[in-house]
Amino acid sequence: MVRHLALLFLLALIWGSSFVAIKVGVETIPPLTLATGRVVFAALLLWGFARLQGQMLPRGKRIWFYCFLIGLMGNGLPFTLINWGEVKIDSGLAAILMAVMPLVTVVLAHFFTVGDRMTLAKLAGVAFGFGGVFILVGPEALKGLGGDIWRQLAVSGGATCYAIAAILTRNMPPGPLIARSAAVMIAASVMMVPVSLAFDAPWTISPSPDAVLAGVYLGLFPTALATIVLFHLLRYRGASFIAPVNYLIPVFGVLWGIAALSEEVSPRAVVALSVILVGMAIAQYQRPSRDG
Repeated sequence: MVRHLALLFLLALIWGSSFVAIKVGVETIPPLTLATGRVVFAALLLWGFARLQGQMLPRGKRIWFYCFLIGLMGNGLPFTLINWGEVKIDSGLAAILMAVMPLVTVVLAHFFTVGDRMTLAKLAGVAFGFGGVFILVGPEALKGLGGDIWRQLAVSGGATCYAIAAILTRNMPPGPLIARSAAVMIAASVMMVPVSLAFDAPWTISPSPDAVLAGVYLGLFPTALATIVLFHLLRYRGASFIAPVNYLIPVFGVLWGIAALSEEVSPRAVVALSVILVGMAIAQYQRPSRDG
């Protein structure tokens, strides 16, 4: 139990650190190319790990259809949107905006999964959560103002993509977990590499050493290693054990931004994060059973 709790905190710590690495990477690497490099590196690592585990890549049109969908909605598109957002906004702010992901998942699960219907508590939690996002973005968003509003919306869009990918993953045909994850990364790489070559011409880029290290870190830790830890916890503890990680990621993301980049957190961001976390807690609340 203690070891699994330690892995849960490690998972949140790694995912929370990704926002700092992105902020460093996008200083000299275009958002699309940084996302592509992250996916390609993770695909190679996960494929190698799957082979070490004796797992083969899945076969069949249906599962590969899901792999391409999840590769797009769970990796290619959100990585690029978040990267683009962090060109202008702080990493801590991006981490807070990503907290809407589990709230969007609650809404989508009501319509697209069996046995996960909307309840009054979930509805209240979603309302709280999006109220927190409104506090964070500010009322000027309704007027189409605010210098970084589109960057903030891009990060929120990335969170929405993650939520869609979570629903797709629930409905994905079964198979070896690491091999499926490798297949998703391979599918994402197949889609992203030609787009990056066409739009960014990466051979003309002169990235800084720090940006290159950030890209390698993103592929190795928040993508490949975090996936392995996640599947390990899913196997031995289940999805409910992992749910609290959604509370920890934005908190660790903010702390990483303060520690590594000396970012300042505004009082409004603290209030917004608090409201979002309350919303997440309410949305995940389950009434105790009367049996026994």
